[in-house]
Amino acid sequence: MKNQFSLNLSSVPKELKLIIEIIKIEEEKGIQEISEDLLENINWEEFLQLAMHHRVYSLLYSRMNKTSKIPSEVVQSLNRKYQKNIFKMLSLSGEMEQICRIFGESQIKSLVLKGPVLAADLYGDLSLRTSRDLDILIPFKDLSKADQVLTNLGYEKEELQTLFNDWKWKDHHISYYHPKKQMHIEIHWKMHPGASKEPDFKELWARKRTCTHFSHSVYFLGREDLFLFLALHGARHGWSRLRWLIDIHQLMKQNLNWDEIFALSKKYKSTQVEEQALILSSQLLNSYLPKTVKVRSWKLAQSAIFYYERMINLHNGDPLPLKLERYHMMYLMSLKSLSSKFLFIISFLFPTYKDKETLKLPRTFYFLYFPLRPVLVTVRKITSLK
Repeated sequence: MKNQFSLNLSSVPKELKLIIEIIKIEEEKGIQEISEDLLENINWEEFLQLAMHHRVYSLLYSRMNKTSKIPSEVVQSLNRKYQKNIFKMLSLSGEMEQICRIFGESQIKSLVLKGPVLAADLYGDLSLRTSRDLDILIPFKDLSKADQVLTNLGYEKEELQTLFNDWKWKDHHISYYHPKKQMHIEIHWKMHPGASKEPDFKELWARKRTCTHFSHSVYFLGREDLFLFLALHGARHGWSRLRWLIDIHQLMKQNLNWDEIFALSKKYKSTQVEEQALILSSQLLNSYLPKTVKVRSWKLAQSAIFYYERMINLHNGDPLPLKLERYHMMYLMSLKSLSSKFLFIISFLFPTYKDKETLKLPRTFYFLYFPLRPVLVTVRKITSLK
């Protein structure tokens, strides 16, 4: 379908544009079609930093390991990271199979959301996608059983800090870490945080697929559910990792039922987010654009380019510079429907454990955290700037 507009990519670093162009070309063709102009005046150190930041170094290496156009030291650096990722993905795969098998034996239904199943399903090769941890969705009622299974396997739980036992709706996963294996696992009872509207586990389970790339069958999301999950996940993080957009591009190569996708996105009030993903994938990676999308969705897509114009790490736990934080908050609000914005404001006004750390009150007076929350948030902002 013909694009209505074009995104403004003029401020995207030349190094990232080169990475995108290399990834777009089929592996067997090498990168002979890359223009000489795009290869001129490349800062190869920044090129490598961007490849790491966007978690695309393995896929990038697979596209460029047979060409002489890239400096040999750059290829060698990517090769080292590529080899290391192979062992990481094999390790994650083995752990994923073991946990899913034991969950099944314990009568815990599980759906793997990301990790090795995406590498196998979307890329056909574990080595071509990177993953830091495992994300597994289970029914809420089985959290205690899953906790016991993981504890018996040597995992340590990261306790959720909460004032009013509000974690059930404000959070969406519990993190576990195995100190000996150095393995991270996130056990989800929802796909997304906050009071978001999404399919319940029974719906997702009814539409599940079985990944047969491993010795033990692993269940994961149906194609249409996976598209919605990846679109919402990527949008929530500003598409600040190119890997998430490439996942969308790879998934769109499969036989998706677009009528079902658009029906689900309408039902769960996320149409503009799905359209944003479609536009970004179409404009940056030449994906098929299956529909005419609204002007607002084009604006949302353009607002995400902000995250490609600079390296913004939203995942290391460090506070963002005030200017970036304000932009990100406004961006997140722009993604939401009217009802979602209302729920978001309500959840923001709900006290958190950080408020207790800022001002310690006796439990009898915890109710005061509600009117004090705006003040306490402001105090933390001012303190972080010092």
